[in-house]
Amino acid sequence: MEFIFALAVGILTASGVWLLLRPRTFQVIIGLSLLSYAVNLFIFGMGRLRIGAPPVLETTEAVDPTLYADPLPQALVLTAIVISFAMTALFLVVLLASRGLTGTDHVDGREDTR
Repeated sequence: MEFIFALAVGILTASGVWLLLRPRTFQVIIGLSLLSYAVNLFIFGMGRLRIGAPPVLETTEAVDPTLYADPLPQALVLTAIVISFAMTALFLVVLLASRGLTGTDHVDGREDTR
């Protein structure tokens, strides 16, 4: 399970970086989104991948903390999802305004005529 999870994070990161290096604005926005998904999965994985484990300690006596999931990465990822959604919406509005003003969606503002 950890190998598949690490492979998913790696593929999302590689795809995001590849799209960030593309000349079109929409591809850059999608690359940033993929990169944020990869970071969210990585942070979520740091909270221990345990199925059916309760996130909060129920007793005050000494217990083994490896039997519980860490709730802090889950809260951080939930916050990051909301922020990345707002960021993507803002980037799309800026993309549409820029395309309307310049007539192109290239990052540098001019198309190659090769």
